[in-house]
Amino acid sequence: MITYLQAIILGAIQGATELFPVSSLGHSVIIPQILGWNIDQNTDFFLNFLIATHLATSLVLLAFFFRDWMRIIGGIFRSIVRFRIDPADTYAKLGWLLILATIPAGLLGLLLEHRLKLLLASPIIVSVALILNGCLLYCVEFLTHRHEQAPAGDPDQNISVLSWKSSLKVGVAQALALIPGFSRTGATLGGGLLIGLSHRDAARFSFLLATPIIFAAAVLKVPALIKTGTADSLNITLAGVIGSAICAFLSIRYLTKYFENKTLKPFAGYCIGVGIFALIVLLVRV
Repeated sequence: MITYLQAIILGAIQGATELFPVSSLGHSVIIPQILGWNIDQNTDFFLNFLIATHLATSLVLLAFFFRDWMRIIGGIFRSIVRFRIDPADTYAKLGWLLILATIPAGLLGLLLEHRLKLLLASPIIVSVALILNGCLLYCVEFLTHRHEQAPAGDPDQNISVLSWKSSLKVGVAQALALIPGFSRTGATLGGGLLIGLSHRDAARFSFLLATPIIFAAAVLKVPALIKTGTADSLNITLAGVIGSAICAFLSIRYLTKYFENKTLKPFAGYCIGVGIFALIVLLVRV
């Protein structure tokens, strides 16, 4: 069990870092260790707590992009009724691109679920992964040499003209975030940049792609949380969920503006710095 204060702090951290390209799961693993909290991170309660905070983040994303999702869902149904995707139907194409990009991480997550849980037990491995995440973000910026000016045109239109192969590449990149310490947002944003999207459009694709993968993963586990949880554990989880939702909303509002004309470089430096600091602290305590 964790305290209410710890739950709020962890929930707030998850809500912010899930959407920033700095790895929410990585922070959830190393911060309790650095602060010396006596928390068993391998218990069902702690894992269910993290899942509940992820669900809160996905619901905030769904609410923030609600109108867009209504258009996307409508486009998917239109294509099903017509048995084809109209080239002029931006949201039908966008919807199927998102579905395709979701598949790699979804399949690997189901296949490797138990093995990936073992990585949560090693904050040192997570710290190293966080450093590598920062290096990856730097490499993406170096390889793409993007402008800092926002591109012209509608971002959804820009994304919808992607090829199926390009969308699948972003989905494969997203699967990297199954390793604690690697950021889902960073991986998909980086993948988007590498296939030719601007920072603004890559960020939008990343945020839209986050909603189904996070929501589905969380919803599958929430019944177990409710079934096995006590009144105290559910109340503590609720405190974390509220903290996560508030920070996720503030994060998405900030980041949608930020990536209109800025890059991943500050986040790359942050990940490397925090990863090195955490690694030093953890090794000293061994």
